[in-house]
Amino acid sequence: MSRKQQLLKRHRRNKRMGLLIGLLVLIASGVLLAWWLPLVLAVLGWVAHEAWFADHLFYSPKDDYQYSFAPDSERVAVRLEGARLVVDQPLDLTGDETLILAVKIKAGILGRFVDPFVQLLAAGALDKQTFERGVDGLRYLNLSGFASSLVSGTLRLQGRFCRLAGEPALWVFRQPDYRDQRVMVIAPHADDAELAAFGLYSQAKEAWIVTLTAGEIEAEHYEHMGLERAEAARLKGRLRAWDSLAVPRWAGVPEAHCAQLGYFCLQLSAMQAAPDQPIGSREADLSDTRLFRQLNPYALPGDMDGAPTWNNLLADLRALILRARPEVMVLPHPAIDPHPDHICAHAAVLEALQGLEWQPTTILGYANHLHDNDRWPMGDSGDGIALPPVFNPALVLQPCSLPLDLAQQRDKAMALGMMHDLQPRAALKRRIRRLIQQLLAGRKSSPYGENEFFRKAVRRHELFWILKTDASGLYRGEL
Repeated sequence: MSRKQQLLKRHRRNKRMGLLIGLLVLIASGVLLAWWLPLVLAVLGWVAHEAWFADHLFYSPKDDYQYSFAPDSERVAVRLEGARLVVDQPLDLTGDETLILAVKIKAGILGRFVDPFVQLLAAGALDKQTFERGVDGLRYLNLSGFASSLVSGTLRLQGRFCRLAGEPALWVFRQPDYRDQRVMVIAPHADDAELAAFGLYSQAKEAWIVTLTAGEIEAEHYEHMGLERAEAARLKGRLRAWDSLAVPRWAGVPEAHCAQLGYFCLQLSAMQAAPDQPIGSREADLSDTRLFRQLNPYALPGDMDGAPTWNNLLADLRALILRARPEVMVLPHPAIDPHPDHICAHAAVLEALQGLEWQPTTILGYANHLHDNDRWPMGDSGDGIALPPVFNPALVLQPCSLPLDLAQQRDKAMALGMMHDLQPRAALKRRIRRLIQQLLAGRKSSPYGENEFFRKAVRRHELFWILKTDASGLYRGEL
């Protein structure tokens, strides 16, 4: 059982206990006070739950994030003078660096009911980075894009529904501009490349998008059209295969630089466990990947028999890497992103690279899902992305933040809007919850679309983690 599954199991157990206690309180209030009181309390309790307690947050907001950066990371002495952030030593910045500020954030009384956030204020620039309600611990602000204001001493940090406490610490991570290199993005499913790296690949000197699965399962939206389960899954897979090849064109990626490998959703781990054994789709009644690969612009090794095997996946990846010869590869970070297909996608790329004549100089990791906070990045569309919760100090991390201006954010939002999987309406319960949270908790919906990923992914930054920086191998401590 994965850590995410363990956390969900514990969360559901605690929720059942809370419901049982609440039910006993309601019964007691009806017996001892008034027959109608349980009905009123039940409605008020449900509204309160939807407004303030429905987030999947599997840790205490009072826990410190426990980040470990490499020992040779550049740390800079800074202090807060009121709201102004002051650098205590000479600092030479070009503006392309990733700047991370560690500081304790403590929520006020209102910050237990409204999402607390920190505003970054500078001449002509404003950012907002949001944290957990009731936060009272060490957090990591992303100051990338504010280099000139930081150096000039004009950058101000202003807490809303929270305050900044203690001594801050600033880390500077210097890296080349990866947009000037050949970039290959590995997407376990259609839309993963756009969610994580549309800004990067749309600006890259040369970009390739490789999608591993058709993402055919959970096709209830198509079943509602009158299709049988397998037929609906095939239709969904064909649509998402099309999306994976067509949407990158919006960013200027040529057709010849996109590939859909057509393996089956949530089956990569079974394929990895038995590399020679074909693993069919869970829902589409298929054991041949070629239905979802037929729009590829060239043949790949797996087209010979269409068998959904791990060995075919490795052969496809090797052929594509040798064709593209990417300098930068972008793939899920297996220690931060817990989705099983994302973990296996990372493992498949590393295995495919073993002994291959071409090796990328840089590997960047991304996280479209988290173990313990389903709402991250917190806050609204257009906000910056603070570092996510991490509680494993043995994990050595090196963040890399890419800025996106408003025009680039809008292009990214439109790319996501073209993805069929992000178009269906949310369930009624989720829509009611969002309305309650807007009215009582001050949360905003995204102007770009109803799906939660429009809020999460259309931001001032795209955040990556450097897993490999040269030919010497993986960044130590990462995996």
